[in-house]
Amino acid sequence: QVQLVESGGGSVQAGGSLRLSCAASGGTFGSYVMGWFRQPPGKEREFVAVINKGGWSTYLVASVKGRFTISRDNSKNTLYLEMNNLKPEDTAKYYCTAKVHPAFTENRDEYDYWGQGTQVTVSS
Repeated sequence: QVQLVESGGGSVQAGGSLRLSCAASGGTFGSYVMGWFRQPPGKEREFVAVINKGGWSTYLVASVKGRFTISRDNSKNTLYLEMNNLKPEDTAKYYCTAKVHPAFTENRDEYDYWGQGTQVTVSS
C-alpha cells in the first residue's frame, strides 16, 4: 500500500505559479498511474490531470491545459504538478492520487490511494 504526501501549496496572486509535489512511500511508485484532483470550496472533488506509469503519456482537463503540467520522477518516487498563469478559479485543495489499473479516468472512485491534500489559494 502506497502512502502519498503532498507539498508546495500556498497563496499566490493571479498570474503566478506554484509547483506541487507528491512524495510516495510504501509501494512501488512506478507501478501506479498517478493523478491530481482538486476540491474548490463548497464543491465536489474534480479531476485535474493524470500520468501513466512511465511518465510519457498525460491527460489534463481542458480548463488547465496550456497552464498546468503533470510529470513524475520514478527514481525519486515523486509526482509533480507545475501550475502557471494561475487564476482565482484554481483555488482549491489539491490531492495526489494513485491507481493500480493502467486506464486513464476522470472518475475519482477508480483511484485507489489518496494523499491528505495541499491548499492552493489564488487571489485576484
